[in-house]
Amino acid sequence: MQRTGQPWLTRAARWLVVLAAATSLSSWSAVAQEVMQWSGHFPSISLPPITSQAAVSVGSSTVSLLLTGDAEISADNSDAARLTGPDGDALVTEYALAFDGDGHGSTGGPAVDYTPYDSFLAAGVPVTHVVGDDIVDVTLYVRAQSPAGDVANAGAYSATATLTVTWVGP
Repeated sequence: MQRTGQPWLTRAARWLVVLAAATSLSSWSAVAQEVMQWSGHFPSISLPPITSQAAVSVGSSTVSLLLTGDAEISADNSDAARLTGPDGDALVTEYALAFDGDGHGSTGGPAVDYTPYDSFLAAGVPVTHVVGDDIVDVTLYVRAQSPAGDVANAGAYSATATLTVTWVGP
């Protein structure tokens, strides 16, 4: 409702509305410049069959990580990351991680050697951003074999490895 002869908002109220709008725009523009996202999902990894008790099967998949600051990658260490097959039979499952840069001359981080699924990246691995290099290729490796003294059942085995990237800083 508007009163005759007086503006709907007082001068002080209009100033607060303008200040709130300006603050909200400046916050948005600062956030819009910070980027940290996967370019998609890791493509599925198909491992070659394990043909003997001593055989080891290895595969990999690569996806790009887009970022404008330092980050950290961690993994879900639950049983979902363990290769499980027929009748609940499980394989010895290990993962490794590599980057196309080392964080010194180009964005990246240190390679992570094969580690059992239940402790892979438990402490996280740093990804160091280098200004001007906002894309790093991340390669996930998986290695599987039958448990010692046992031969795994024949059939299809599957696992879901979940990697999470967390913002660390500018």
